[in-house]
Amino acid sequence: MFNLGQSAPQLLTEIPGPASEWLAERMVAVECPAFEARREFREGESGTSQAPVVYGDGLGSNVTDADGNVLVDLVAGFGSVAFGHGHPRLAEVLRRQAESLWVALGDVYASEAKVRLAERLAALMPEPGARVMLGSSGADAVTAALKTAIATTEKPRVIAFHGSYHGLSHGPLAACGAFPSFREPFEPQLGQYVSFAPFPGLAGASSDESLAAVRAFLIDRSHGAVIVEPILGRGGCIVPPHGFLEELRALCTQYGALLICDEVWTGCGRAGSMAISLSRSLLPDIVCLGKALGGGFPISACIGRESAMQGWARLGGSAVHTATHFGLPLGCTVALTALDLLSEDDLFARSETVGTWFMLELREALVGLGVKRIDGRGMMIGVELDGGAARALAVSRRVLSNGWIVLTGGVDGATITLTPALTINQDLLESFVATLASALRAEKW
Repeated sequence: MFNLGQSAPQLLTEIPGPASEWLAERMVAVECPAFEARREFREGESGTSQAPVVYGDGLGSNVTDADGNVLVDLVAGFGSVAFGHGHPRLAEVLRRQAESLWVALGDVYASEAKVRLAERLAALMPEPGARVMLGSSGADAVTAALKTAIATTEKPRVIAFHGSYHGLSHGPLAACGAFPSFREPFEPQLGQYVSFAPFPGLAGASSDESLAAVRAFLIDRSHGAVIVEPILGRGGCIVPPHGFLEELRALCTQYGALLICDEVWTGCGRAGSMAISLSRSLLPDIVCLGKALGGGFPISACIGRESAMQGWARLGGSAVHTATHFGLPLGCTVALTALDLLSEDDLFARSETVGTWFMLELREALVGLGVKRIDGRGMMIGVELDGGAARALAVSRRVLSNGWIVLTGGVDGATITLTPALTINQDLLESFVATLASALRAEKW
């Protein structure tokens, strides 16, 4: 297993340092103004600076910023850098492929790497005949899944969940239940084809309430798909009760809708298995993978059962879903190696074991420090705080000032979200627990 880049924080300047500040000012002058507006809003909300650091390089679980400060990365590229920054095997296969072939001809003439990856991914589905559509992002995979649903069922509507996040391109954006503010300004372009049900465990909703809402939507038989994250990711790392996904499967079967499991975040070892929905008996119609599939390189996949994908054949080639860089040989080669590493280094088991230990450490150390909930599975953990988004932002900045990179999440922004590399050293996680406890004591609620 890749064990380099496991250093504790080493700080040369305050965070952010002068080089980060200088580069951030240059970025503000040319990037979309939404991001600076978000930083200003968060500063007003939390009363703390939200000035960014600027990355220099990365190795394993460490990031070195533009000022030479060595930080510990507990975000790992939004969960995509599952094997750590700069993994030598991934870097080597990327280098070799770059010397051979960068771009094939998409869906017209494939590369050998694309053929091998599609075969490997199709074999993940526990029945023969699965088909694969590759993309560059998780949103691409979800878009392919949503198109597949209407192509196969000829039913236009989709059921999604409050608290869900499936990407921000137009199709997935319509199903974004986590942050209505992401969706609402663009609703005139999106159409009104998504119905939202409560997600169990979010805002006090029970599994029975959630399933009853789904059933009520499905009864009119205008909904062709239910899309669900097996664990809410950006919505706060909320794990639904056991049996919930199986009940969704039964409802979809009963009413002729496809079950789409968005495992872009939970998949590829993040939650302790290749995909939660494939590690159980529920047999989803479509599984979406991304993030860790490329170890940080942009690639995603929509994997569908043969029966789910046949709608595309019915269209007779009059409609396709493709793009210039879908199935890029570079990405396919890296993804094949990433799949090898997950098995060779037994990272599924490590994610489950270390993640369980990490949650226990957090629960023991944070008692009485204004923590509402600690939830998750594997190396995907949410720590929901009393005090709302303001306190979570203040705590995350205090943690950053000590050299630890974390993000806030949850539908109300009150959750510290932890998605480190699956290879991270347990000693670093133990040190972080102490740092987080100290930050929580300092930032009262």
